[in-house]
Amino acid sequence: MDVVTALRLNMTNIDDPAAAHGPRYRAALEMAEYADRHGFAAISCEEHHGSGTGWLPSPLLLAAALAARTSRVAISISALLVPLYDPVRLAEDIAVLDNLTGGRLAIVAGMGYRPEEYAALGRDFARRGRLMDEALEIMLAAWRGEEVEYRGAPVRVTPRPLSAPHPLLLVGGMTEAAARRAARFGLPFSPPMSMPELEDYYLRETERQGTFGFVHRPEPGSRITLLHSDPERGWQEYGPHILTEAREYGSWRRAGLPRPHEYDVSTPEEIRELGYAEILTPDQLLAQIASGRTEIIVNPLIGGLPIESGWETLHLLADEVLPQLVTPEAARDQPIAAR
Repeated sequence: MDVVTALRLNMTNIDDPAAAHGPRYRAALEMAEYADRHGFAAISCEEHHGSGTGWLPSPLLLAAALAARTSRVAISISALLVPLYDPVRLAEDIAVLDNLTGGRLAIVAGMGYRPEEYAALGRDFARRGRLMDEALEIMLAAWRGEEVEYRGAPVRVTPRPLSAPHPLLLVGGMTEAAARRAARFGLPFSPPMSMPELEDYYLRETERQGTFGFVHRPEPGSRITLLHSDPERGWQEYGPHILTEAREYGSWRRAGLPRPHEYDVSTPEEIRELGYAEILTPDQLLAQIASGRTEIIVNPLIGGLPIESGWETLHLLADEVLPQLVTPEAARDQPIAAR
């Protein structure tokens, strides 16, 4: 059974304006290089603005730095808040990033749900759907090498992406409008959790519009995993940091817009019970994999977790778990850089 191992780097820190971020960004790059060498399948980052924890606001910039430090692992941005960007500049930046990664880039195009983010960047929240459509139209045409009209002037985007016709681009969302948008543009649909009725609706829309598509979703029960030799002690040490991230995410909830892992919690014990994250021994994780688990998502810098604690998780995973998942034949087939 194939197990996908992903390193999540959303760069959440402690909720303190005086918190230091530089060492954590440098550690993130070192961790990415380590993950690349040890057979991780993907590194993911995402976008939020105005966060008290410093939640990553510049995923394209971080992805470029990750590309420079890795050679085989996929680099994903899920999600990139497309309506917050100038579409021509975004098409250029993604094309350059696709060339930098050697075609290892995947992006989930999201609209976001926080009016504060739109206000901070001078975009109209009420027009977010139209801004998304305009950006997708311009980017897809530009990546095909077509001249596009933008603000009354002809524009040609260079360079062309390395990937043909463009890097993997999915449309995120949890509504029928998002599903229709994905089908209309012939792009895969990426809801943030299993939503069978909406997924079926998307597939019917692709058939109706004569476009190709597929659905990508997290594994059911998806959560952040950290490793520790003693999980009970681990919850004492790591729990407050997990809580910091979960509480901030929960504070962004909006009426009528349910999101996965949206909790109103005040203690690490509550967040542990709800399943936002787990702390396991290597043997416990291996037992879950033996029972059918196929996805491991590790966030070693979650909520200001000390850098040395993040390294402890990565070393336990790379030394005691991942070697058990690689057959001798698969090991021989891996690129030298991944061994």
